[in-house]
Amino acid sequence: MSSSLRFDRGHTDDLMAFLMSAPSPYHAVASAAARLEKAGFRQVEETAAWDGTTGGKYVLRGGAIVAWYVPEGAGAHTPFRIVGAHTDSPNLRVKPLPDTGAHGWRQAAVEVYGGTLLNTWLDRDLGLAGRISLRDGTHRLINVDRPLLRVPQLAVHLDRSANTDGLKLDRQKHMQPIWGLGDVEEGDLIRFVAEEAGVDAEDVTGWDLMPHPVEPPSYLGRDRELVAGPRMDNLLSVHAATAALAAVAGQPDSELPYIPVLAAFDHEENGSQSDTGADGPLLGTVLERSVFARGGTYEDRARAFAGTVCLSSDTGHAIHPNYAERHDPTHHPVVNGGPILKVNVNMRYATDGSGRAVFAAACEKAGVPWQTFVSNNAMPCGTTIGPITAARHGIQTVDIGVAILSMHSARELCGADDPHLLATALAAFLAG
Repeated sequence: MSSSLRFDRGHTDDLMAFLMSAPSPYHAVASAAARLEKAGFRQVEETAAWDGTTGGKYVLRGGAIVAWYVPEGAGAHTPFRIVGAHTDSPNLRVKPLPDTGAHGWRQAAVEVYGGTLLNTWLDRDLGLAGRISLRDGTHRLINVDRPLLRVPQLAVHLDRSANTDGLKLDRQKHMQPIWGLGDVEEGDLIRFVAEEAGVDAEDVTGWDLMPHPVEPPSYLGRDRELVAGPRMDNLLSVHAATAALAAVAGQPDSELPYIPVLAAFDHEENGSQSDTGADGPLLGTVLERSVFARGGTYEDRARAFAGTVCLSSDTGHAIHPNYAERHDPTHHPVVNGGPILKVNVNMRYATDGSGRAVFAAACEKAGVPWQTFVSNNAMPCGTTIGPITAARHGIQTVDIGVAILSMHSARELCGADDPHLLATALAAFLAG
């Protein structure tokens, strides 16, 4: 199959729009929910009683979303087909006391979130996004999507060794962005944010805010065969899974032997241990309530989980032309080569031979090529929500994804074909 035949420009254009709409995990789940609403899904509240009706439903909690589609004729013990992903990306996060500065510069006090490549945040035009919490218990999304902040790099004249000995950045001293001139005023940044949100600053009692690059995603290369953009790890998978679930929900119910599920979690980049992370109870609670709402028993729940499979979809490493020695010598995933199966025998990834067969069958059904990733034995291997999901819920889990370059950079790089190929494979998997 030629690259020109595989490449769905419409899907990749939509991915780029999704990335722009999702500068924070809270925006990501709101954008995914809006797309599912158009496909006929409806939100259910966790505090309400659930019924056993068929159709598409979803739960929102903070920066996480779990959505599922119950076809006509599904039994209480019908297994699930799950695509797992995460909504967070390594970045900078605003501190509880955000106003700081020195020598006539106003700065925002930030923490470093996850394993970000610090140097990629230097000298970029940054906006500010996230959510604010109000005195009445409600939340507002905020997105200042224009140049507002900047982390200025030290001039080479003042650091002559930067290009020879390597740039050395102190996470506390060197990563605080500037956002204006003048004396530091307590409450200044939150007053600005409140004004942007159209609320009284006195009503803002909490915030989860983060700078984001305002430069939009773009096609790259002679033939526009590459895409550069922010937060591909892992909004690329969230977008693909959302598109796949919406597509499967539009098929005749008679063709769905499973209940397809999207589970997009927050906090993967710092260990997943939160009420919205994969190591929390959210997914298991939603699946169990779905079984019980359809009149199921604990036995039905056990039968459903025993037949369930999860694809943990996260980005992986494409072979880097400048650092090929860092990769395994016989496993060289390439961009636009199709999704990758991620394997680590020490269970940093959850894939085993049985899971490989499930993934291979889905790709074969979809007519999608696929590749295998394994780490160089001399290099430490990253991990995903895959092993957590498998261990916490007793669900067979397979780690997959899309091969990219510049992972954990403020601006990452993927092949323009691969997002559509991933979504096509995910749809085949969810449909069974």
